[in-house]
Amino acid sequence: MTAYPDIKMLIDGAWVAEGGEGAMPVVNPATEQAIAACPKASKEQLDAALTAADKAFVGWAATPGAERHRVIRRAADLLRERAETIARVVTLEMGKPHAQALGETLNAADLIDFLGEEAKRQGGRLVPVRGAHLLEQRVTQEPIGPAALFTPWNFPINLPAKKLAGALAAGCSCILKPAETTPASAQLLVECFVDAGVPSGAINLVYGDPAMISEHLITAPTIRKVSFTGSTAVGRQLGALAAQGLKRFTAELGGHAPVIVGESADFGRTVAACAATKFRNAGQVCVSPTRFLVARGVYDRFVSEFSAHASALKVGDASADDGVAMGPLAHPGRVAAMVDLVGSLGGDKGEIVTGGSAMAGAGNFFEPTVIAAPSADSRLMTEEPFGPIAGIVPYDDIEEAVRIANSLRYGLASYAFTGSLDESHYLAKALRAGMVAINHFAVGSPETPFGGIGDSGFGSESGVEGYLGYTETKLVTVAKSTA
Repeated sequence: MTAYPDIKMLIDGAWVAEGGEGAMPVVNPATEQAIAACPKASKEQLDAALTAADKAFVGWAATPGAERHRVIRRAADLLRERAETIARVVTLEMGKPHAQALGETLNAADLIDFLGEEAKRQGGRLVPVRGAHLLEQRVTQEPIGPAALFTPWNFPINLPAKKLAGALAAGCSCILKPAETTPASAQLLVECFVDAGVPSGAINLVYGDPAMISEHLITAPTIRKVSFTGSTAVGRQLGALAAQGLKRFTAELGGHAPVIVGESADFGRTVAACAATKFRNAGQVCVSPTRFLVARGVYDRFVSEFSAHASALKVGDASADDGVAMGPLAHPGRVAAMVDLVGSLGGDKGEIVTGGSAMAGAGNFFEPTVIAAPSADSRLMTEEPFGPIAGIVPYDDIEEAVRIANSLRYGLASYAFTGSLDESHYLAKALRAGMVAINHFAVGSPETPFGGIGDSGFGSESGVEGYLGYTETKLVTVAKSTA
């Protein structure tokens, strides 16, 4: 079994094992056993990280883009070399099956590669002048300053990677605060950047009390950019803090993704893809498909076959068995939330077709659950479950399906499966979301922006947007000398 590392913070190039506010346990969600202690940063340690980031920004911002790319590219290579070990640690501390953890780690390396390349590509542009007195007008993207980065536990490598790589590629220094439940994943990722040659202070890593750390960092004058991935409720709070200092804020928040399944879709491939994607990472994915809107002509068959796929999933401790398809939920609170959500269903609120219960024994396990015909006002159809629960609803015409899909303020991802070219073009335009995928579920790649609208946040990460989000625009105009 992969050894779990000793947890340390990184402040001004030094690894720090002792937290000024003590320590907290790190728990394997599959066994409910503590596997390590994680230091909790004090305000004094946060101030040291802020000072380090402020000092390092000057030198890193002045480093040529080609050199920043060389260092970042080396970090991606190290991540690939260490991927197997890192993936095992991801599984230990958050329960994700090994194949998914390994895929996340390798995908993160690709993200780092792409964003590092942007350090070489983004040279600005020349704008034609309007008068003979002007010699030149040029627009450049300058690094915005030290950035505070906040990431959750569900993708503990991918999410920090895209923030770190975007910030560093643009020339920003940063302070990363990952989820306190998955500290080792972030630490092993940061080690790749440090070993690649990122200078002291350009990356700082802290853990601890989320409310105290976020308020202290965001309100600090040093911080000029805030990037947060997490719940809509917390995103609103952090956005308000950032707004007080007129600081750039990128927020990737919750979702409640609809999936429209038309009668013309390739049925077998569609139902298999829907079931596999729904229960990936136990449904703890911001873009997880949750509201399945199925044409009435294939509805009964879809419910039956989708439920069969769900019932056949092997659920268990992925750190002990590579054959597990779905691991535990992140912590007991997520299990309680699933129990409460299912308890609100039944009767005219929706039929429980399969699953619906917490699983006996140790670990934070909940059965893959399918709900048929949940009512429009049910909690399942209006609140993001963030767990292994799917609702399936019939529709009679495509306009009705779009109306249901767009009925919430969430707008992160939307999906549709259809064999009709006309229908695919209509849905691509009509669905209200930051990301729309037709006939597949892949809405994230290194080259494309990842972000939502409405209550799902604003701004994008990855793609060229993941670089530009850490810059500010400067216009320079040069006139002829009158001398």
